[in-house]
Amino acid sequence: MRYIAILLAALTTAEMQAFQLAPRLVVNVTIDQLRTDYMEAFAPLYSQGGFRRMLNEGLVYDGASYPFSPVDKASATASLSTGTFPFYNGIISSRWLDRETLHPVFCVDDSRYFTSADRLKTSTIGDELKVNSNGAAIVYSFAADRESAILSGGHAANGAFWMDKNGEWQGSSYYSNTLPEWVRAHNRLHPKHPTNTSFTNNDVIDASLNAITQTAMGRDDVSDMLFVNLSATKADKTPVTHWQTEMESVYMQLDKSLERLISGVEKQISLDRVLFVVTSTGYTDETATNVTQYRIPTGTFYINRTASLLNMYLSAIYGQGRYVEQCYGNQMYLNHKLIEQKRVGMSEMLTRSQEFLMQNAGVADVYTSERLLAGNNDIIKIRNGFNATLSGDIIIDVAPGWKLLNEDTQETFTSRAGFVPFPIIFMGSEVAPQRVPTAVTTDRIAPTVAKAIRIRAPNACTSAPLF
Repeated sequence: MRYIAILLAALTTAEMQAFQLAPRLVVNVTIDQLRTDYMEAFAPLYSQGGFRRMLNEGLVYDGASYPFSPVDKASATASLSTGTFPFYNGIISSRWLDRETLHPVFCVDDSRYFTSADRLKTSTIGDELKVNSNGAAIVYSFAADRESAILSGGHAANGAFWMDKNGEWQGSSYYSNTLPEWVRAHNRLHPKHPTNTSFTNNDVIDASLNAITQTAMGRDDVSDMLFVNLSATKADKTPVTHWQTEMESVYMQLDKSLERLISGVEKQISLDRVLFVVTSTGYTDETATNVTQYRIPTGTFYINRTASLLNMYLSAIYGQGRYVEQCYGNQMYLNHKLIEQKRVGMSEMLTRSQEFLMQNAGVADVYTSERLLAGNNDIIKIRNGFNATLSGDIIIDVAPGWKLLNEDTQETFTSRAGFVPFPIIFMGSEVAPQRVPTAVTTDRIAPTVAKAIRIRAPNACTSAPLF
């Protein structure tokens, strides 16, 4: 009995030491469209406390990427918080087509709460922290836009806040029926001028630092979590045409904002009790340019016209009918009820459709739901970005340099298979400075944070921690 008591005491001591080493505050900073090449190009212009400090004091993974394709702000943010990809978490993009109504839906729209995380189908790192602490942990999220705020905050956050068209912070009744008094006070103390309601990174940082102050985040023995969503884009959101001149001020201001965030946290909590996690949404808005004058191969793929031709082709084989119900983005949604009525197997329908579509100019590849669900490793990134209940039955990969145009909706985008370099940076509690050139994927961030604060990873996360 005495031996068992000594053993239990030793285990308890070891557990307490491990608990004491866990960071008391995790600050997750996601920067929309942050690029390593831009970040490094303007390095001589930075102060000591922003990018320069993170790169000198942090554990920096230079070669980060997302394990799925395509990537946009919503799917990236959801992936970072869940540690998985759209195949499981259900956020395939900012918008997708509702199969029942054939109308687009927004990723955080909710008929009951107006805005919620209901469409996010797996747990997040913040959710797991709430569960592990029996609700004692404090979890907040701030962003200029509501999708970033909600998808990073997750289901169980104390609150997720974004700026409305008047420049005031607002939240969702999904988390709380009333806006916290400290948020309302912040709105009163920082009113936007009627002629200037543009949002800046500093607006997001000021509100985030205020949350730490007002709710005493990081002050007790329970780890808390703060999500700060920033932007590395131009204030007017227009595409970049001359990056050397247009992005210099963007990155200099972003550098100052990061210094403001780090120093603001440090004034309230010792940095040996804080873990900063910084990364990018990993995509970039490409500038539409006319490349024909340079004799670069290009063209326009009209997806609505192609859908009409596919309908004619399938009607000639199986009888009259609208086999392609709708197109959205580069996806086609088939009429499952009609196909069932015609007594045609879906596998046969998809194979014939794929064969027909591959003959069209400007088509690099055609992914059917059947092909993607087979899970072949050569198309794993496309499969990871696919969701069987939300995505179209057919996904068309347009040839690089070609423009996809839907004349019915005027949706358009230009295909470009370019690599966007961006980092993952950990700085603070028990993190030794190091540069790691090894390629890593962003789904490993959530399990790394979970390990650091001694909780389980989100429920659909199967990736190993980075350290």
